[in-house]
Amino acid sequence: MSILKIYSGDITKFTGDAIVNAANETLLGGGGVDGAIHAAAGIELLKECMTLGGCKTGEAKITKGYNLKARFVIHTVGPIYFEHTPEESRILLENCYKNSIQLAKENGLNTIAFPLISAGVYGYPKEEALCVAVDSIQKFGQELESSIVLFDKPAFEIAKQKFPDFIDL
Repeated sequence: MSILKIYSGDITKFTGDAIVNAANETLLGGGGVDGAIHAAAGIELLKECMTLGGCKTGEAKITKGYNLKARFVIHTVGPIYFEHTPEESRILLENCYKNSIQLAKENGLNTIAFPLISAGVYGYPKEEALCVAVDSIQKFGQELESSIVLFDKPAFEIAKQKFPDFIDL
């Protein structure tokens, strides 16, 4: 079984092999966690992302971490919740976690931190997004030390209620 911790914090401060970026399809930065990761990593991240040709919803691509404490950034594009049926959104969101974990394994990584993908401006309901995240990490994240880092305080309160066994204070 995978090791999973959920905590409140800033994913850009994560020390480990990789952080996951909840990116948009261009991979060229944006708001929320995407903007924070690009700002913390520096201009070299943007330059590398410009060579990747974007990323489709549910897929993932990897870059160096540059000025981050994490060695790599795995970029994944979550679904915009209301552009799909709830079932399609769930499948696409699960694919974000599955494909990010697969990239981590292919690159020999052991530690990975995820934000709550799609639960910001993309409108995915926070509790449902947490359930998909935990289920997907447990299903696909064997042999990895995984963290879900929640910057959003209401999401962390939901996590404390729904997943108390994974909370790391």
